Amino acid sequence: MMGMGDGSCPFEFNFEPATFKVGDIVSYRVGGSLEGMPFVGVLTAVGDDYVEIKNGEDVNSTERAMRGTREDRPFVTEEEALREETVG
Repeated sequence: MMGMGDGSCPFEFNFEPATFKVGDIVSYRVGGSLEGMPFVGVLTAVGDDYVEIKNGEDVNSTERAMRGTREDRPFVTEEEALREETVG
């Protein structure tokens, strides 16, 4: 099929929460109506029990960071994923 290439994944994911660091590309999950869909993001912050993720793979993007769990495939709530950034 056109655009399928050799079938390999174009991303190298880190699935080891103990080694997470800013700039790592992760596969993350979103709950609610988006459950079951795969998402790709880049870590912008790593805490003891959470991570902050930007959608896509560019840590310098203007995307808003989402807070997720610190596990092999971080979990982000639907509300957090769909939250609009408010400007004060």
